[in-house]
Amino acid sequence: HVRVCVLVFTEEERRVRANDREYNEKFQYASNCIMTSKYNVVTFLPVNLFEQFQEVANTYFLFLLILQLIPQISSLSWFTTIVPLVLVLSITAVKDATDDYFRHKSDNQVNNRQSQVVIHGSLQKEKWMNVRVGDIIKLENNQFVAADLLLLSSSEPHSLCYIETVVCEPPNNKLDRFCGLLYWRECKYPLNNQNMLLRGCVLRNTEYCYGLVIFAGPDTKLMQNCGRTKFKRTSIDRLMNTLVLWIFCFLVCMGMILAVGNAVWESEVGSLFQSFLDWDLPVDNFLFSAFLSFWSYVIILNTVVPISLYVSVEVIRLGHSYFINWDRKMFCTQCSTAAEARTTTLNEELGQVEYIFSDKTGTLTQNIMSFNKCSINGQAYGRLDFLSFNPLADPDFCFYDNALLESVKLGDPHSQEFFRLLSLCHTVMSEEKKEGELVYKAQSPDEGALVTAARNFGFVFRSRTPGTVTVTELGRSVTYTLLAILDFNNIRKRMSVIVRNPEGRIRLYCKGADTLLFERLHPSNHHLMNITTDHLNECAGDGLRTLALAYRDLSEEQWEEWSESHRLADRSTDCREDRLAATYEHIEQDMMLLGATAIEDKLQEGVPETIAILSLANIKIWVLTGDKQETAVNIGYSCKMLTDDMTEVFIISGYTVQSVREELRWADITLVTSVELSLFILLYSISGEFALVINGHSLAHALEADMEGEFVSTACACRAVICCRVTPLQKALVVEVIKKHKKAVTLAIGDGANDVSMIKTAHIGVGISGQEGIQAVLASDYSFSQFRFLQRLLLVHGRWSYLRMCRFLCYFFYKNFAFTMVHFWFGFFCGFSAQTVYDQYFITLYNIVYTSLPVLAMGIFDQDVPEQRSLEYPKLYEPGQLNLLFNKREFFICIAQGIYTSIVLFFVPYAVLSQASQGTGEPLADYQTFAVTTATALVIVVSVQIALDTGYWTAINHFFVWGSLGTFFSIMLAMHSESLFSIFPKQFHFVGSSQSTLVQPLVWLTIALATVICIVPVLAFRFLKLDLKPQLSDTKKRKPAGRGMGGVRGGVGGMSEGRLGMRGGSRRSGYAFAHQEGFGELITSGKNMRLSSLALANFASRHSSSWIDTLRKKKHSTTHPPQSLIMSHDLALRSHFKPFPERRIT
Repeated sequence: HVRVCVLVFTEEERRVRANDREYNEKFQYASNCIMTSKYNVVTFLPVNLFEQFQEVANTYFLFLLILQLIPQISSLSWFTTIVPLVLVLSITAVKDATDDYFRHKSDNQVNNRQSQVVIHGSLQKEKWMNVRVGDIIKLENNQFVAADLLLLSSSEPHSLCYIETVVCEPPNNKLDRFCGLLYWRECKYPLNNQNMLLRGCVLRNTEYCYGLVIFAGPDTKLMQNCGRTKFKRTSIDRLMNTLVLWIFCFLVCMGMILAVGNAVWESEVGSLFQSFLDWDLPVDNFLFSAFLSFWSYVIILNTVVPISLYVSVEVIRLGHSYFINWDRKMFCTQCSTAAEARTTTLNEELGQVEYIFSDKTGTLTQNIMSFNKCSINGQAYGRLDFLSFNPLADPDFCFYDNALLESVKLGDPHSQEFFRLLSLCHTVMSEEKKEGELVYKAQSPDEGALVTAARNFGFVFRSRTPGTVTVTELGRSVTYTLLAILDFNNIRKRMSVIVRNPEGRIRLYCKGADTLLFERLHPSNHHLMNITTDHLNECAGDGLRTLALAYRDLSEEQWEEWSESHRLADRSTDCREDRLAATYEHIEQDMMLLGATAIEDKLQEGVPETIAILSLANIKIWVLTGDKQETAVNIGYSCKMLTDDMTEVFIISGYTVQSVREELRWADITLVTSVELSLFILLYSISGEFALVINGHSLAHALEADMEGEFVSTACACRAVICCRVTPLQKALVVEVIKKHKKAVTLAIGDGANDVSMIKTAHIGVGISGQEGIQAVLASDYSFSQFRFLQRLLLVHGRWSYLRMCRFLCYFFYKNFAFTMVHFWFGFFCGFSAQTVYDQYFITLYNIVYTSLPVLAMGIFDQDVPEQRSLEYPKLYEPGQLNLLFNKREFFICIAQGIYTSIVLFFVPYAVLSQASQGTGEPLADYQTFAVTTATALVIVVSVQIALDTGYWTAINHFFVWGSLGTFFSIMLAMHSESLFSIFPKQFHFVGSSQSTLVQPLVWLTIALATVICIVPVLAFRFLKLDLKPQLSDTKKRKPAGRGMGGVRGGVGGMSEGRLGMRGGSRRSGYAFAHQEGFGELITSGKNMRLSSLALANFASRHSSSWIDTLRKKKHSTTHPPQSLIMSHDLALRSHFKPFPERRIT
């Protein structure tokens, strides 16, 4: 029986007693049930309606509906508002319910997983949701960890531990830290993160283990890092809310003007009719008549913002989402995964992104390392059939230098010692399910690559115990006694092992950053160190991750003395880590240099090209990673975020507030000085670029309230920003601070559970469906399998979605102002009586039938340039970032055009028909003839206008535009027919009006005249604008592909697959490791637990860097060079880039 007491130093203490649920339930600790859904069956309707009526437009239409139910006010039937309102609310509710259903499904899948819990002395199966704090759980190999557990025992040797009392920290979101003390038999033992198994991890390489639940459900570190689900809305949605308020104010002003007119008319003119036409009850004076008239006109004029606008927006967004889902060019054949738009509300925001925040591992990289080069005893070896020499070789391993293999075969002692070190100095676990079939489980891919290299050269790591390592050396099995592991950490930047071979010789093997390891070499290594340094510089020039190897022989006395000092440091309760570091430093001296390794970190396919193209689109990419600084910087060079052409890469690594502030201010001063100096440089020179690298401990200070502004200003002035060693919550905070200070659209992309918080915080979250599970995908708005698809998502789908939505909104407001304002002008000629110009059925059908489908077709299918041009010319993306296509200015232009059209549509027919007569001599100046003429002219004018606005015609566009015109005439003739009048005489008052009106030639001349007056100024303005001030998209429509300025796609298509990241030796990686501290102690203790490692596919992305450099220089040119330079540059680009055939998709 185990008794545990966990004290939480918050408001109250936490006490946990193992296997005693009755005792633990008194404290009401959180259960292990998680819930990410928003609704349940009971709360869905009220909560969803409450959320929907937070939209200004929905509340506005509800208010209008209430007004229309008052007969003394409304001159329109109530169904003209309630039907579209119910339709909008229903469509949105169904969409929200569907989204929440999948959240419930995901929650149920997780909560119903099975665990083995010790209950009443026996193991019983329990669902995850029923696990409680204090339960003891048995986990088996490859099972997910159900909650945050304190490891009690495992199947590994020497792993049993007994617990009486534990004092630990309260629930928090720090994944890499756990502090506590174990009390047992009046002794204290320190507990750290290595004693914990965190929810969401997977048990590896261990048959079983037992753990005590410390934190459950929402208290677990994983859930503490997830962040809250935020309701995301686009900038266009927010702008539309503002515009609706403005329009409502405009509507009120028009109503007041007409109400005042009604009061004046009733007092001056209407009073003359009182003797034979009295006011309707309850009106008894002209002021009350004006009051009712005001509300009547509010109802009549409400179509300036019809509710069909919101239905159409949802339909368009749904169509855009399907285009993303159906895009075959975003389908990954390797994993059979298609792109998925998991939301329908953010598509146009994809066309306005300014900042991308990306995870590194699994997002930019495949996290696959390959052993490319090495230097042994001053001899460089470069990139063999291994299987003929070594049957245990890995068939996927490639290394192209037979000289090294021959050196090993011939027994060269340096070569053999080199690979012996690689086979012994690591924390890799080995599985051998059948003879010769080895599977390595490495905590970092670097370690896996190095051990695999040793394996292929004949030094095969076979197995380990807490005290031994077994290696097959050139076919002979050798077991070494593992005396100590001197573990890696960020300060040491190296790791060592001390082993005793079967002959009794004790040797220390060390591998680490060359900058630190060279300082600890014996003086006799000076010449060899210089040669090796040259080799390292060459490798660094190829963008490879370098590592130095050394050894030291120890006497038995030296070992015994050091072992005792290490034992005392390990058991110290205060400053334990510092004491251990001092002992490590003492033994790692006077080492003999063996050589160096060079590893290639393989990027995902197309990452450098994607980053380069997105940079040309004025999108800034920040990398937020939990990896160490050297690893992150290496990837920065590999994917061309960092280049040797940069003026400076600022490193912010201070541990105190003051040091971080000083480093940021120095960077800021350097940036300002560079800008000032650039004014004195030659006119056509390109100023240098800067990058910023900041560590997690420094970022914690930089994000404090009094420093975050300074951090944002400095970081945003740099072309590239890399944040390393950051926690999941820090990732979210970085995104939040950019949203706060820059007011820019942000996108976060990642593939793991540690990216969920960042994905939820950004305006747009993208999940990579990779090797780290589906947590990121479940939290995302969009998902696909490769980072390279991001450029297509933004530059094609995002840009088109933004363009289509903006054109849709501009046209929609135009056509509705043109339709509605005719009522306003008519008010001055009908005694301000709130009489409508049109038949009420025309008013009802105008937005639903006559003009809905053409604008929907434009909003779904329209293009300004083909998809290929969108990728060739990333600058086409910038109008969305600058919000140029739909803003307050464009809105006022649209309504001004609509008001102008309404003036023409009212006054031209009024002027012509007022004095006109039929062929029989009868006058044409009657209300119904005027109504039919104006309605027909309106439908024709807006149809011609959308034909002009449509940039890309499909068969659907033609069918909808011309079909809507035909539908209008068909319905109008049917509505005005005698047959319907005979059936419903009180409903259809325009009997025979269209039939008698549309046969008059004068009516058609009037319609034609009104159409010409409305359209000709628009055509003239557009031709002048196209000629005098064309947009980039206008020029690219006419420019042949591959000509003129030159497009990037030709360069991308023709790229060779070469190594990434050409850079000088001065920027050489100091250390290739990407693993964490503590795994050496884990191995020697026998608690051989492993988190799930990434099973990634083999791929190396290679390219020529010249095209990217050319494009970047072109992007950052701030002046116009002479014409001769333009011509020569143009010719160079034409010869460099291959033209692409012009294609369009629908």
